[in-house]
Amino acid sequence: MYRKSSQSPITPESFELPVAIKLSPDNRWVIMAELIPWSEFEEQYAEKFSATMGAPAKPFRTALGALIIKEQLQASDRETVEQIKENPYLQYFLGKAEYSNEAPFEPSMMVYFRERIEMDLVKKINQKMVQNFREKSEESDKAKKKKNWKEKNSKTKER
Repeated sequence: MYRKSSQSPITPESFELPVAIKLSPDNRWVIMAELIPWSEFEEQYAEKFSATMGAPAKPFRTALGALIIKEQLQASDRETVEQIKENPYLQYFLGKAEYSNEAPFEPSMMVYFRERIEMDLVKKINQKMVQNFREKSEESDKAKKKKNWKEKNSKTKER
């Protein structure tokens, strides 16, 4: 059975968002952002630019992050920018401190990001991400084992 809604149309201005929205630390983009050693590879990116000429470049995290988002979502350059514009998690992934309804860059910038971030650098970053993931997994496993051991010992002492 279907019952037609008697609700009046919702406008973007009337759509309510909770005031204190916080990003979830379990979100895939938050987790991935923590695994990437952004500052470790920024120098290699910076070497591609003149210190005195040209317009200031987008930060390394923005450029690399946009390329990762594009690949993960299998999106066009234009769609990638739209997704970033609409999604606070993607904006966080790019290193933004706060959400903005504005596009962080023009879709045509993706061409420059691809030119400046070569495959060799992407491979190095990927290897470092895997290493960081393994280290975090090992730390988590050790913490779980320690917790289980403490719980087991406390139950034994209670008897």
